[in-house]
Order: sequence, then C-alpha cells, then structure tokens
Amino acid sequence: MVTMEKIISICKRRGFIAPSSEIYGGFESCYDYGFLGALLKNNIKQNWWKTVTQYRDDIVGVDASILMSPKVWQASGHLTAGFADSLVECKKCHRRFRKDYLKENKCPDCGGELTKERKFNLMMKTFIGPVESETAVTYLRGETCQGIYMNYQFMKDTMRLKIPFGIAQIGKAFRNEITTRYFIFKTREFEQMEMQYFVEPDAKEKKKWFDYWKKERMNWYVGLGIEKDNLRFREHRPDELAHYAKKAVDIEYKFPWGWDEIEGIHDRGDWDLSNHSKHSGQDLSYYDEQTKKKFIPHIIETSAGADRSVLAFLVEAYQEVKGGRTETTEAKKEIEVVLRLDKELAPIKVAVLPLVRNKKNLVKKAKEVYNSLKVHWMSQYDEVGSIGRRYRRQDEIGTPYCLTVDFDSFKKDDLTIRHRDTMKQERIKIKELVGYLREKLERG
Repeated sequence: MVTMEKIISICKRRGFIAPSSEIYGGFESCYDYGFLGALLKNNIKQNWWKTVTQYRDDIVGVDASILMSPKVWQASGHLTAGFADSLVECKKCHRRFRKDYLKENKCPDCGGELTKERKFNLMMKTFIGPVESETAVTYLRGETCQGIYMNYQFMKDTMRLKIPFGIAQIGKAFRNEITTRYFIFKTREFEQMEMQYFVEPDAKEKKKWFDYWKKERMNWYVGLGIEKDNLRFREHRPDELAHYAKKAVDIEYKFPWGWDEIEGIHDRGDWDLSNHSKHSGQDLSYYDEQTKKKFIPHIIETSAGADRSVLAFLVEAYQEVKGGRTETTEAKKEIEVVLRLDKELAPIKVAVLPLVRNKKNLVKKAKEVYNSLKVHWMSQYDEVGSIGRRYRRQDEIGTPYCLTVDFDSFKKDDLTIRHRDTMKQERIKIKELVGYLREKLERG
C-alpha cells in the first residue's frame, strides 16, 4: 500500500524533495526540489507547455511578472472577502485552523475551545522601494492567470490572434494559507500551469469548449501513465463556486488520503476582462471583423498545479516488489521499490554501469558510452556498489533503461540493456545505441 510516509521517505532518500532551510530546522510548508525532483517537475512542465502551445496553432504563452500593480488585485477581487478563508483559533494552544477543515467545533490538537470565525485574506503583502508605507504596498501574485489578463491585449495584437484562442503560463503563485497539508500538495508557495481560452459569449460555444477542455486535460494525465480509475471529475456545487466562476469542474486524483483536486476547469465568464477594463479605463473588448460584432470575450480556464502533479505522478508510479528483481542474495530478502514513471517524465532516461569498477579498461569503455549519450538525454554514470544495488538505485528513481558494459563488450562492441518495467535484458551494438534509444524514448 502506498502511504505518504513512503513517498516522503523516497523523496528525501533519493534527492527528489526535502524541507527548505533544513539546517535551521526547516520552514513550515516550504520545500526544496533536489536535482531529481527538479528534473521530474521540469519534465512535467515541459510536456504541459508543448501540449498546450507547441502542438497547437491557437495558443501562445507568456511569462508575466510576479509583482504587479496592486490595482490588478483590487480589480480582480483578491483584496476583498471573496479571496479569504474562515479562520478560527484555539483559546488554549493558540493554533489556527481553517473552519471548513474542522469536523468538530473544538481544537483537533488539544481539544480546547475555538474562537468565532473571522475572514483571513490569503494575499501575501510586500513593499516596493525602501520605505514601508501604504503607498509602497504590493502583493505577491495569488494566481498566475491575472498576469495572462494583463497581457491579453498585447498578445492578441502582436500575435494576430483570432477568437477562439488561448494564452498559457507556468509560474509561481503565493497564498498565505491558514492550514497547509499533505507534503507538497498544499503549500504557501506553489507553481501553476494555467491556460486561459478566450471564446465568444455564446452559451453553446462556451459549453462546447468547456467540454472539450475537460476531455483534453483528463487525457493528458492518462497519457502520462495515470490509471483512469484513479482519476475523476467533480463538479462544484453553486454554493462553493469561486466569485468569478459560472461553472467549475475539478479533476481529482485518488491520493493516499483520498480524492483531491489536481486541476480545475472553470467557466470564468467575462468577470476578469470586464473588471480590468472598468478599473483600468482600457477597452479590452474584441472586434470580430467577419461578424462586425464587438464583445468582451468569455474565458474557459484550465488551472493545474505543477507541485500537485509531481505528487500525483510519484504516487501513481510508486510500487513495491518482493525481492528477486536483482540477483544479490540480500535483495531477495528485501522489498524493492520501483518508480514506474512514464519515460517522458523520468528524471534520468539512461544509466550506464560498468559491470565492475576495478577494471580500468571496463570503466573507460563505460564512460565513453555515457559521454556519447548525455548529449542526447539526461543520463547518469554509476560505478559504486554491486551491480545489483546499482540496478536498485536506478529503479528507485524511475530510470527506464540501464546499460551494462561487461567483458564481452570488448569482443563484440556491444552491451546489455535492461528494461525497468519488464526486466528484459538484450544485447545492443554500441554503434546502434543512439538510434535504438531514440526510438524508445522519443515520442512522435
């Protein structure tokens, strides 16, 4: 059974994710991505970016500033009660909680009495310039989509975009959450992968694109290895819709603690562009040259969490196998861990292992192979420990292919390639290696 304790353990042990500022005891709800974690997260983001921009003709991307005029957040409604959670505090231990997370009207830690709930705005305040005054106040962005709306007219005009079209962005967002939880699932600093799709304000047209993007986004997760049974749609009730939303559907994943959101598809109507047009005095309407109609576009939003995606893909890939995958006696007594990550997402694509490390010519040959591969794919060379233990290390970080250079490699100029998922081993000529791996690793 996959538990969060096991996921957190392998993330720390194998260099995926660790607590931030750990030498000072950590910093609540903040995490650092190590080399393998950064590679995994970047692979997820790059695949998303290619899927929504490179492979399409109707979507472009932007990279907007994290710091924006505070007028942006006033117009968007983020500085009002609409972007606030209900906070309660324990009178005894003074811990603070989100009211909607509590099942009972008492402190879950000490059983103490709770205060009356009050609204707590989630925006993180900071100051621009050397003087901390009200005139210098601004905010770390609470969501990335507002940066897209700031660039709507800029992109529409310079990229000659016609309705329907989309603008995508990947970037950090910040929310001063009362209660963080489940490792990297809910944190105060997180990364979003968002796309805003601008459509005509026609009910049938909106429904068509809403249903289209629901299907597209679900298929993205399935296409990268998540089982359909571990994914579901959940539509928001009218009483839980965000202030901007006409309709909202979550894509939920079955985490160890239960079903929870990894992406939202939202019909935002014309809330955003209308409000920014009103507050800025700029005309953000769209003129259709064919129909001669002028209107404020409505928006279908897809909003995915990059960190939540990392966690979902790790949970999905994590498997424990009873000893026997490797040939050592010790391994047969132990539970072995395999991360069956999709090849597109795997941090390391290929590992090169000399059969033994105390033969200089064997090591030299293996390093030659490694150097020829690392210009094509993220590769790793490993000569430490027994060959069985090296296989296990690569299985635990999700490496699809391990290449072993042995004594026959000198005679036949070939090597053994081991497949992570099937354990199949076969001999491949070294001169044919790049072509073989390209066929296995690169999707058309």
